[in-house]
Amino acid sequence: MPEGLINVNGDNVQTLEVLFLTTVIALLPSILVMMTSFTRIIISLSFLRSAIGTQQNPPNMVLIGIALFLTLFIMNPVLTEIQQNAYEPYRQQAITQEQAIERAEVPLKRFMLRQTEQSSLNMFCDLAQVDAPASEEEAMALSMRVVVPSYMTSELKRAFEIGFFLYIPFMLIDIVVSSTLMSMGMIMLPPAMISMPFKLLLFVTVDGWQLLFSTLAQGFR
Repeated sequence: MPEGLINVNGDNVQTLEVLFLTTVIALLPSILVMMTSFTRIIISLSFLRSAIGTQQNPPNMVLIGIALFLTLFIMNPVLTEIQQNAYEPYRQQAITQEQAIERAEVPLKRFMLRQTEQSSLNMFCDLAQVDAPASEEEAMALSMRVVVPSYMTSELKRAFEIGFFLYIPFMLIDIVVSSTLMSMGMIMLPPAMISMPFKLLLFVTVDGWQLLFSTLAQGFR
């Protein structure tokens, strides 16, 4: 067998290729968090649970599952483009591994740049000592080491903005319940115990899950 090759099911595979695939698999959770819509979704769901005050309901496993499937739904056009333009040609040995990576970066980079604020992009361009892009073509030419942290910064900002707006209606219910209990002299009764049913009633009445999911999905268009 030639040096640098290993045998897998009768096929000779480059050792470096196996190492690269192993590295990608190990970094897959980080890629999912940093380069997709997962971060904004899971943070928004966590804020919603805290705003309602249900503690561990829904459980973390349920929230992560919802975030994963919403991420797959939102990222489907990007994943389809990567499969058609990068994975399929590479599997058919029509392009090299480096070309496949370059092709896969294009739709991901385009998706991230559409969600990235210009101020965040300019900040990391200054930190990386590169010129800030003035057009979409120049932005697409930036390296991933600039695009990814810029995208993450913008996503964290949007997720916290969503959390702020989620807190407002439930906070108003807490204020009304607390004021009512104080006016009635029921100081020893925990306001959270009384406000919880009203929060759940409000959330169910406005069909909160459907409203939140549609807002998150439309926010990435």
